[in-house]
Amino acid sequence: MHFIDPKTDFAFKKIFGSPESKGILISFLNALLYGGQPIIEDLEIIDPYVAAQIFGIKDSYLDVKAKLKDGTMVIIEMQVLNVPAFGKRVIYNAAKTYSLQLKKGDLYQRLKRVIALSITDFEMFKDQPDEVISRFVFKERTRLFDYPNNEIELVFIELPKLKKKLTEIETITDKWIYFIKNTGSLESVPETMGTIPEILMAFEIANESNLSIEEFDALQNELFFIEDHQGMIAMAVNQGMQQGMQQGIQEGMQQGIQEGMQQGIQEGMQQGIQQGIQQGIQQGIQQGIQQGELVLIMRLLTRRIGAVGTEIESRIQQLSTDQLAQLGEDLLEFTNANDLMAWLQIHQD
Repeated sequence: MHFIDPKTDFAFKKIFGSPESKGILISFLNALLYGGQPIIEDLEIIDPYVAAQIFGIKDSYLDVKAKLKDGTMVIIEMQVLNVPAFGKRVIYNAAKTYSLQLKKGDLYQRLKRVIALSITDFEMFKDQPDEVISRFVFKERTRLFDYPNNEIELVFIELPKLKKKLTEIETITDKWIYFIKNTGSLESVPETMGTIPEILMAFEIANESNLSIEEFDALQNELFFIEDHQGMIAMAVNQGMQQGMQQGIQEGMQQGIQEGMQQGIQEGMQQGIQQGIQQGIQQGIQQGIQQGELVLIMRLLTRRIGAVGTEIESRIQQLSTDQLAQLGEDLLEFTNANDLMAWLQIHQD
């Protein structure tokens, strides 16, 4: 038996965002947001696509979106790749979901609470090594009391921080986090996990043998993208370090000679070389990552929508590192060249 990896967008949406997933999602959210207490009794799974109502405002693509019985909106995003500005994107999506509840003429009293739940396959808060779950709300800076209308909450689940072995997993919160982190590498349902009916149902949906050919192809395309992106970063870092060291030595020698005139040639050259190497490595890594990102984007676009013309390629080369990272994720939704042109018009104009 083999299971699809819940950390991929495709699998996460299928397990938690399908019409038959209501019970699964209720159990999952009660575990992660309320420590397993049955606070959420009912919810509505809705279209996670958040369209902009004002021209020029970015559209948002979330993994799962649900409306609770009291009107609270919960938006969920599973993020495998540590892309630039991910933290800002979380804030943007939460604020946008909150503001778009109102239509023209509506009173502010109609606004309902928004919880943005982000699950990451990387560490976001390295200075908090033992905390798997982190929650953020508005508080007064020095006295730390809550803002009266504290209606946007950011919740982060950092999967790498769950260090427990299967035999140490006891709470339903840990079981759901373990499910997200490890299901893709399991060959059977662990006995301790199968005691929760909703988790057992999630395993059934995740069974790879239940996928259609189209679903399997979609999953494979996403896995190819993740593997290519991770490989690109590793290669770019290695190349960047090599280029940076060479550049740094040259720049460091020149800088060292100048400083050596004042402080002593030998001492100045040594210090300058060290500083130059560090600066060169950082610059080289950044340039290497951006170049590798561009090569990967062009390869994926060709695979997705066919060959791209030189004029469009030139426009893509002008994108910033953040924009390239965003394009890398959004292109998985493209079906033809018109989708790419529309994306470039929004992000470049």
